[in-house]
Amino acid sequence: MIDLTLLREDPELVKRSQIARGESPASVDEALDADRLRRKAITDFEELRAAQNAHGKRVAQAPKDEKAGLVAEAKELSERVKAAQQAANAAEEAAEAALAKIENIVLDGVPAGGEDDFITLRTHGEIPTYDFPPRDHLEIGELLGAIDMERGTKVSGSRFYFLTGIGARLELALMTLALDRALQAGFTPMIPPTLVRPEVMRGTGFLGQHADEVYHLPKEDLYLVGTSEVPLAGYHMDEILDLERGAKRYAGWSTCYRSEAGSYGKDTRGIIRVHQFNKLEMFVYTDPADAEAEHDRLVAMQEGMLQDLGLAYRVIDVAAGDLGSSAARKFDIEAWVPTQDAYRELTSTSNCTTYQARRLETRFRPEGGGKTQPVATLNGTLATTRWIVALLETHQREDGSVAVPEVLRPYLGGLEVMEPIA
Repeated sequence: MIDLTLLREDPELVKRSQIARGESPASVDEALDADRLRRKAITDFEELRAAQNAHGKRVAQAPKDEKAGLVAEAKELSERVKAAQQAANAAEEAAEAALAKIENIVLDGVPAGGEDDFITLRTHGEIPTYDFPPRDHLEIGELLGAIDMERGTKVSGSRFYFLTGIGARLELALMTLALDRALQAGFTPMIPPTLVRPEVMRGTGFLGQHADEVYHLPKEDLYLVGTSEVPLAGYHMDEILDLERGAKRYAGWSTCYRSEAGSYGKDTRGIIRVHQFNKLEMFVYTDPADAEAEHDRLVAMQEGMLQDLGLAYRVIDVAAGDLGSSAARKFDIEAWVPTQDAYRELTSTSNCTTYQARRLETRFRPEGGGKTQPVATLNGTLATTRWIVALLETHQREDGSVAVPEVLRPYLGGLEVMEPIA
């Protein structure tokens, strides 16, 4: 939820943000109207309730001959108070629904437009070339005995898979390397629940435009998470955090689930776009004044991982229309995938400013005391299953073997080359 004071005092800023995202600015006027109606309904209810309380004292003090008339008035007043309370509740619900359509205010410098309107901030590494026809990651994975899509489909349906043998070991090696890096950077490791309540999923912004990508268990009214950002954002909801010693940083290792609604026919081969995967997600609670510096810090950690894995990549500043409702700015890192002759996203890192924290009631007390304020939240991927795609294709050899990046060898028992199985 955006800052109501900002909405009331500078609605034009909010409209510019909505327009940059490709959303209608009319939603801002609708939210302002709903907010005014809510405040009026609450005032009307409180005034009637105060009148009711005062009338009750008159009844208690009135002579017997006046009480009958006063009691009748009290009954009528009670009905009016009840109706006013119902109106206030309805106005509150309407305001919340209208405000939910207002997405986070994009930060200065974020490019306007949609998916294709990003700005490339920098590139790193030489795009690999081969003196043989390169294989794609699935063919390599099958040669290595690392990926089994056929049995994944047999057991669970399309877009499911087994990681087998060296494939399973490779994912664990990647995730453990990432966890070690997070520990060195002061993150607290977490294995969070992957089923969350609706208020947590809603509070993080995942029940908006992309709700159809989320798996829901109606019987329990629980949601399967698509990232551990969700349970980690809910970890401190309804709390006041002590940030005097610095930000709170968590690294959540979890299985993630996405329905991939709307992706029919896209990336149907291999493990680029699947329903289930593992991910190590960084999540930070910090003073809003430090959020942009923290954002850069998370990106630097991601770049360090990709550089040490020997992957060519680019960092992009994602356009406003492709941010998602909670993010005020998002940097993606896309690695080069040789057989696609293209960069493909491996990490996303979002600065959600105070948007999620307002919804989840997560606050802190500024240094020196004073009124509590919403914290800023940030999230970013440090390793995930999709990275295997770029690793296998980038480091492949003509005979189907794959060189293991030096940084991963200690996590694979010193293995230097992944060999095709007999």
